[in-house]
Amino acid sequence: MNKIVKVILCLSVVLFNSVSFAADSSGKEQTLYHTGAQKTFVGPEQYFTGKVFVEMLFPQNKDTAFSGAYVSFQPGARTAWHLHPAGQHMIVTNGTCLTGTRDGKVIAFKKGETVWCPPDIDHWHGATPDHAVTHLVITGSKDGQNVIWKEKVTDEQYLSAVTKTEKGNKMDVDKYLDKKQQAIIPVSAFAASGDLEKLAQSLNAALDAGLTVNEVKEVLVQVYPYCGFPRSLNALGTFMAVVNERKTKGVNDPAGKDATALPNDFNSLDVGTQVQTELVGQPVKGALFDFVPVINTYLQSHLFGDIFTRDVLDHKTRELVTVSILSNINGAEPQLKAHVNMAQNAGLTKDQLKAIFEVLENKVGIVKPNIVE
Repeated sequence: MNKIVKVILCLSVVLFNSVSFAADSSGKEQTLYHTGAQKTFVGPEQYFTGKVFVEMLFPQNKDTAFSGAYVSFQPGARTAWHLHPAGQHMIVTNGTCLTGTRDGKVIAFKKGETVWCPPDIDHWHGATPDHAVTHLVITGSKDGQNVIWKEKVTDEQYLSAVTKTEKGNKMDVDKYLDKKQQAIIPVSAFAASGDLEKLAQSLNAALDAGLTVNEVKEVLVQVYPYCGFPRSLNALGTFMAVVNERKTKGVNDPAGKDATALPNDFNSLDVGTQVQTELVGQPVKGALFDFVPVINTYLQSHLFGDIFTRDVLDHKTRELVTVSILSNINGAEPQLKAHVNMAQNAGLTKDQLKAIFEVLENKVGIVKPNIVE
């Protein structure tokens, strides 16, 4: 590199830095608040019920009379009654938040949704009984005051609000899914995520709901094509422990039927291709399968041929399992949407699919809005 070029580059860097980092004509500069630079504290017991954590993000300043913070509530936790002299925006970043006002109205809002609470309205907000929630609050300040605390929300008031949201916002799942179908959903989801403690609880509930041992085994075996052998094997090991523990307590769960033996001339690729076509609604093809043809061969021969043809579970149930599995895998939205369509071709109605996502939200804490068109 010659000297002239070097000088030009050096001058460019100097000019760029001066433009990028200098204050503007008003003499003001942007301010960066580093992660963790502000106060983080546990919600004081006199103002909160249950475990609550507050992470301040930015304070108010002389130009803007509002501040921001993340507030996280553990299941069942909530604020006391309070008001904001200049109002507050609440934006859910994870989970479902409840907020109630003195007139008895309750709003349940989910990830990505915002509630504006106008100035001087008594209200409270917090988590649902079964799941934690985090929301971003942007709180205004008036005359140096951003909140006025009042008495605590009683258990009776809180549970009444929970009941109202359940009645007002939730569909009647029992109308669309039987107890066995509902029990399969959290089993599939927790097996997919590897949450073995919650899986064990769900497995007990599934057996109590009437699923046979072989039906549950089949659900957990189907986990492996979507999540890998480690998740499936760990889930099966957990199930074995659950069954053995129930036996020690005198509970002998029915084994149920085994899969019908396949004929000697069974061709998994031919049968699987037919099953895949029926579920998708047309022969599967595309650029990806042109790029890597063998992956579709594996899907057809092994997933749809070897696994989907095992008649312990019908295709409708297997799609219910698959939708539940994919809902609890990060980054699997394209496959989830594809299987929502396949589930309908297998016989599940849109109302049944909506009920599946209702169970996923209530029992697993998964929110998948706008999946079912």
